Amino acid sequence: MATGTTREGKDTGPEAVLHVAFELDDLRWTLTMGTAMDRNPRQRRVRPRDRGGVLREIEETKRRFGLPEGGCVVSCYEAGREGFWLHRWLESNGIDSRVVDSASIEVNRRKRRVKADRLDGKKLLRMLIRHESGEKGVWSVVRVPSVEAEDARHLHRELTTLKRDRGRVTNRIKGLLTTQGVRLETTEDFLERLDEVRLWDGTELLPGLRARLERAWEQRVWLSARIRCLEAERRELLRSSTGEETEKVRQLMLLNGIGDNSAWVFVTEFFGWREFRNRREVGSLAGMTPTGYQSGATNHEQGISKAGNRHVRHMAVQVAWGWLRHQPDSELTRWYNQKYGWGSSGLKKTGIVALARRLLIELWRYLETGALPEGTTTSP
Repeated sequence: MATGTTREGKDTGPEAVLHVAFELDDLRWTLTMGTAMDRNPRQRRVRPRDRGGVLREIEETKRRFGLPEGGCVVSCYEAGREGFWLHRWLESNGIDSRVVDSASIEVNRRKRRVKADRLDGKKLLRMLIRHESGEKGVWSVVRVPSVEAEDARHLHRELTTLKRDRGRVTNRIKGLLTTQGVRLETTEDFLERLDEVRLWDGTELLPGLRARLERAWEQRVWLSARIRCLEAERRELLRSSTGEETEKVRQLMLLNGIGDNSAWVFVTEFFGWREFRNRREVGSLAGMTPTGYQSGATNHEQGISKAGNRHVRHMAVQVAWGWLRHQPDSELTRWYNQKYGWGSSGLKKTGIVALARRLLIELWRYLETGALPEGTTTSP
């Protein structure tokens, strides 16, 4: 189904390129295609994940615009639920693909604005043409990992999800008991001790609540078993694997304060497949760069950008707290204590984020050069 009209005609530009912007959803995909800013784009809709339909519409648009069959095609779409398979498929069919960070796309600052796939597609197309013509700062393009690097992240991400689910179930159990004025620790003998629980009036737990608690406890036991299974799988990989990424995990684990969980996250999400040129790129990808706000007489700091990898950012903050305890003589710890250690709890929390950013930079240098951060101790 067409959503826009174009005039057929030959594009005589010596370097005519067909630009294609994808708007993706579960009902339909909207393709907005054009060659230049001053030419009306062609918009078509295809069924979601209809690869044959996408190729047919691109070829038909080339014919309408007078482009050669083997002409260059550049496409873009917003990073999201479709992941990176579409990028890989487009590249395998000779179509240059750009995966765009949706948070970096310009938006109208009016309180109320019109939004539709047709309009969003035209806007993406204009930005793609600007980006390909050499304009900098139009948006942020996502670095697509290899298939192997993306697959390596599933283990720790599943572990994170299971631990979060277990915490949610545990909190539900405690909350249900609290509503009856009961406090009971969730240890292994929870069900046995549940028989001894008495309410405020000396009566036993009612059967409905008791059954719900037993089902929740059964779910928690299953989650704990799955967590132990995945942790054992990870330990086996660390023991037997000879890959470059695993070697980097072992290298990080030599440092006091870095365990298998944090080392695995840092390598699979960050250091294992990314190539950093400088420390600014390390901080930026972790979302730990400062975001100043200056307008006229107003000039203040808004905090970190949080525009990077959240898994690495959260883990870096946790490791930074442990670093103060396990690496008391390191240069990083002395820097933190001198600048933030005397302050309030709020200032210390601000400082720990700054420490986490500096720690990530030092770990990157350590993996690249093998030079230990100053004053750092290692495990025997």
